[in-house]
Amino acid sequence: MRKVDHRTLGLARAGDEEAFRELIEPYRHELQVHCYRMLGSLTDAEDMLQETLLAAWRGLSGFQERASLRTWLYRIATNRCLNALRAAGRRAVTEQSPPFEPPEPTGRDEITWLQPCPDTLLEALPDTAPGPEARYQTVEAIELAFVAGLQRMPPRQAATLLLRDVLGFGTDEVAGMLGTSPTAVKGALQRARAALGQEPGRARPDAALERELVRRFAEAFAAADVDRVVELLTDDAWLSMPPAPHHYQGPVAIASFLRAAFGFRGERRMHLLPTRANTQPALATYLAERGARVATPAGIIVLAARTDRIKAVVRFHAEGLYRRFELPEALAEPG
Repeated sequence: MRKVDHRTLGLARAGDEEAFRELIEPYRHELQVHCYRMLGSLTDAEDMLQETLLAAWRGLSGFQERASLRTWLYRIATNRCLNALRAAGRRAVTEQSPPFEPPEPTGRDEITWLQPCPDTLLEALPDTAPGPEARYQTVEAIELAFVAGLQRMPPRQAATLLLRDVLGFGTDEVAGMLGTSPTAVKGALQRARAALGQEPGRARPDAALERELVRRFAEAFAAADVDRVVELLTDDAWLSMPPAPHHYQGPVAIASFLRAAFGFRGERRMHLLPTRANTQPALATYLAERGARVATPAGIIVLAARTDRIKAVVRFHAEGLYRRFELPEALAEPG
């Protein structure tokens, strides 16, 4: 546990903004990731981080050091996120559709606000192990499926699971952070684990196999080769495209969607740049109109690989994402 420098704390309490920044800077990135897990949206997480830091600045005189500064900051961040999730209309996202007539989806995914998280944000996390109560490693606890699963459960259950199983805070600590009893924490944690329905340590391919899967997928996708894409999928693979709610599961349904999507692409050329999101391989897509000299952003695809196949394909709308991933806003067309 990082010790508080009491001189710096005293200066911050006296209104020294530089001292306050020195106090909270070691926790900034991990608090942002925590807000992202809670809210599923980078945009909302950035807003909530600022609210957390403002609340900490205003409430620093009330920090009595009964808990660590880190625990105190997590208490503020968690409760700010819970307040946001209770706010009416926060999830009122305008429903979107693909720019073509899609086939009938397998289902509709209500988690339309989900956004990917660039791995560069995770690389900035402090090199500290989770607490002794943690059950998940950082890699598992930021995957898209995990973050989406949190969005589907009641917010206090999600908060309990994050604080206990991801961050490793003790039951009594979590009870204090959430203003409830240890018994209530244990009950919420049991329900959250059941709702998530997955155990830590699920199989992911080794790095070499993962790179090969991504290479083959990228080649097939750029070539609009439906059959080659489908060959790489598991039998229960699914495809989604937040913020559109359309959800396709299984090779037949996914192939039907891809034929429509590739038909809409027509003669336009597609280019793909590798990147990483949520500790998973991702591809930034660019489309060039026939005769155009540049290719422009067309969305980021995040892939979830399991053993030797691809389990999930999630394509995100391009708006605002390329800047966060430090990707170019245009690519020059060869020739």
